[in-house]
Amino acid sequence: MRALVCGAGIAGLAAAHRLHAHGWQVTVLEQAPGPRTQGYMIDFFGPGYQAAHLMGLLPHLREVGYHIDHATFVNHQGKTRATLGIQQFSHMGVVSLMRPDLERVLRQTLPQDVHLRYDAHLHQVHDHDDTVQVTLADGHTLHGDLLVGADGIHSTVRTQLFGPETDHLRYLGLHTAAYIFDDPHIHAQVTGGFYLTDTIGAQMGLYGLRDGRVAAFTVHRAPTPDLPTDPRAELQRTHADLGWLVPRALHHCPDPTHLYYDQVAQTIAPRWSRGRTVLIGDACGAVSLLAGQGASLGVGGAFVLAEHLASAPTIEEGLGNYERQWRPEVEQRQRAARRTAHWFLPTNRTQLLTRRAALHLTRLPGLSRLLAGSLTGKPTPLVREHTPLTHP
Repeated sequence: MRALVCGAGIAGLAAAHRLHAHGWQVTVLEQAPGPRTQGYMIDFFGPGYQAAHLMGLLPHLREVGYHIDHATFVNHQGKTRATLGIQQFSHMGVVSLMRPDLERVLRQTLPQDVHLRYDAHLHQVHDHDDTVQVTLADGHTLHGDLLVGADGIHSTVRTQLFGPETDHLRYLGLHTAAYIFDDPHIHAQVTGGFYLTDTIGAQMGLYGLRDGRVAAFTVHRAPTPDLPTDPRAELQRTHADLGWLVPRALHHCPDPTHLYYDQVAQTIAPRWSRGRTVLIGDACGAVSLLAGQGASLGVGGAFVLAEHLASAPTIEEGLGNYERQWRPEVEQRQRAARRTAHWFLPTNRTQLLTRRAALHLTRLPGLSRLLAGSLTGKPTPLVREHTPLTHP
């Protein structure tokens, strides 16, 4: 059986891993010219963590991970206003790591006979009764028994299946950005921790990397999903008054070619498959950074898809079983993200003070788990009793 995976991000690479483990011949198509280096720190826990354990990848992830016990919220002068424990978000384990490092581990541990092709721009998809045909922008045509659309929130595969992107994205009123820079002074201030501004309407997070550089993460409210023509100038405008180390960090903001900048949105797709084409990860179920579980759901969803394909009598039945199990998991986390959006980035001082009070209460026994559940959704097992784990 031949699988074509569109997208060499986290979900696509995880799918390539698990489909190959079940005997599929896998080709991964990625439109970018090479691996992406932009990204931000994530706390990898939940279903993706379970899947990584079952796939034997956890030792590699821990090797590139960072030991971060808590996030620290600081005011304009850099004084601590509240803290949030990281470990409380999962009773099964968590590893903090840079998103590009997670992608690199998945890429470098791919079996040698998985074909990874960059600069491959998808042009058309044609689903036939027993095969799917993909035409690339350069005119090349590929055939497979399955096409997996793992090409992110701006998925070309989803557009081919179900129409314009604007019909399938729920904008959450925020823009986000991430970049990496050199500054020994800032690195000395933030190394060993994850620091966030305790601010209204806009926020910056900073953390020191082991190579001496600093990673910056930003989020701010924006009236429309339309992206600015000059993202660097937009960040200067929206974040300049946050105080602390922010003005110095903004000085290091790179040009758009080295800056990750996008809207914060959720994917709402009417269906996740049609014929022998299926969507995974952000292409069908982006939860947004408000939920903090996009990478985890991408790996977990890829794992569940491969398991159902391995256990079902037909590909079509396997795709249906995958969506029936995984869509409810994604949707409950999307609801949690929308419900707590004001908590993630307060819009007024009352909401800011309420968040501080809630974070202080998490120090009391039992309340930390309650807060974690309200922010991320309830934990669920990756493999259910009626969905036996199959081994190739």
